[in-house]
Amino acid sequence: MRYMLMVYMDQEEFVAMDPGEGAGTEPMSWDREMEARGVRRSGSLLRPAADATTVRVSGEEVLLTDGPFAEAKEQIAGYEVVECEDLDEAIEVASKHPATRFGAIEVRPFWE
Repeated sequence: MRYMLMVYMDQEEFVAMDPGEGAGTEPMSWDREMEARGVRRSGSLLRPAADATTVRVSGEEVLLTDGPFAEAKEQIAGYEVVECEDLDEAIEVASKHPATRFGAIEVRPFWE
């Protein structure tokens, strides 16, 4: 079953982080381990929530808002798509992700 691992981080810390920082050897090690296990399908770090555009439609009008949909301290900073046997394996995979040390990861199955 496929799962989306959504990486949440405090936006102030995320914006202050150098793109190469925190993405040093540890995340690459996680990527390599999960690819070797055959569970990682894709993933990426996202630009800060301030760079987001939220799209809504009201009637026939397209409404655009700069920034994230929700005003919250933690926002989605990245994602991973994994293929796991079950939720237990997806949780185990997520628990090894380095982002769990300074943020949180939401594990959600795809609707298939």
